[in-house]
Amino acid sequence: MTDETTSGAPEPIAVDEPDPRRWRILTVTLVVGFMTLLDVTVVNVAVPSIREGLDASAGTVQWVVSGYALTFGLVLVAGGHLGDAYGRRRIMTIGLIAFIVSSAAVGLAPSAGWMIAARLAQGAAAGLLTPQNAGLIQELFTGPERGRAFGYFGLTVSVASGIGPVLGGGIIALAGSDLGWRLIFLINVPVGLVALVAIRRLVPVPRGDTDREHVDVAGAAILGLTVLCLLYPLIAAESGERLPLLLVLAVPPLAWWFVRWERAVKQRDRSPLLDVGMLSELPTYGSGIVIGTLYFAGFTGVFLTSSVWLQEVRDLSALESGMLLTPFAIGAAITSTPAGRLVSRAGRKVTIAALAVIILGFAAIALVVPGQGTTALWWTFAPLLFVAGLGGGGVVSPNQTLTLEDVPPAVGGAAGGALQTGQRIGSALGTAALMTVYGLTASAADGDAALRVALLTSSTVLALALAVAVRSHRQAEARNE
Repeated sequence: MTDETTSGAPEPIAVDEPDPRRWRILTVTLVVGFMTLLDVTVVNVAVPSIREGLDASAGTVQWVVSGYALTFGLVLVAGGHLGDAYGRRRIMTIGLIAFIVSSAAVGLAPSAGWMIAARLAQGAAAGLLTPQNAGLIQELFTGPERGRAFGYFGLTVSVASGIGPVLGGGIIALAGSDLGWRLIFLINVPVGLVALVAIRRLVPVPRGDTDREHVDVAGAAILGLTVLCLLYPLIAAESGERLPLLLVLAVPPLAWWFVRWERAVKQRDRSPLLDVGMLSELPTYGSGIVIGTLYFAGFTGVFLTSSVWLQEVRDLSALESGMLLTPFAIGAAITSTPAGRLVSRAGRKVTIAALAVIILGFAAIALVVPGQGTTALWWTFAPLLFVAGLGGGGVVSPNQTLTLEDVPPAVGGAAGGALQTGQRIGSALGTAALMTVYGLTASAADGDAALRVALLTSSTVLALALAVAVRSHRQAEARNE
């Protein structure tokens, strides 16, 4: 702990006193979270420029997009566990340095192979960083303030997801094809360095001694292998590879092994990677993970399928497509913070209402937009996507608050990492499913029909999330009677 007690390091705060710097700390961590989440989507519009600049095949460049998501999902729970055990400040410092270095390596990549390796490292660094957001909110905030903090976190998730395509398209349009895609990654370097200084100055050291004698390396390896066998086949399928789908068969036995292992670790009075008992002991935790996974499975793929439809069927540029998709982020930005404040009073009702609104928005797009001319998209597609965004902004932050409501702060990082792992798995599943539905329908009919079927498929998945939310609400009411 020598690096944690050097001159200028923030002092630990007394357990019963809220940290007076907590909102500034949250601001810094959300900037870091915004960078890591933005890099999931911002690269999508840069794929043609990367292919041309590095003279790479479509399948090779697909790994530039998907490799980041793969290692991001693999590291989340382990990253949260390390933050729980060794302190947020230490793990955020290590993760952010790795993210800055790997971002520079991606932006300066001389070849596609170099770039893929750097993107894999960048995704792993993001997986270390992201769960610290939830862990810090658990540690620094209580009561209604925690809901507000998660509201800002939900705003960050929604805006980063929605603004990525238009931001990437804008940078490429301003800087040109070759320099533009490099700047998308290199911009992380100066922003990351400023954030690194702020983390070292503001993020508190752990209160007292933390349990460092045991890190569940075996549990991390088993869970990582489980997630790999689920995510890798989905990502490979996007490049046309079918043989890796056989790995999905290994997921159930690996998941069973992970649960057995974690229970055995806890029985030996050691710290498990993830306390799987929370799934049954804390009803809101298990249902929240299911809702989050289904929500991300339902809405994430809509942006990719819509972008493909706008560019291939309506012949719009990447920047124009990004601008048409931005209203979702605007709508989410409006409702994320109020929803975070409201959840402490209304509970799961906020999630239920928000899911109903996003389903209504996507279903309306499916019924109204196909067949419309390109000009008409600005007063049909964009406004309805804005309505869907109003619903989307009310899902992430309230669900995060309710899911982690009863989770002890000491394991908040790993618990938050598990929730975000579900979100990453949901995103991969949803994107693969919607693109498959879109491609099959486009081959059998046309692009407009493909968009309609993809959106109705998305609405169906979101309806499943709504059903779980309603069930969770009824169970909470029954417990309170």
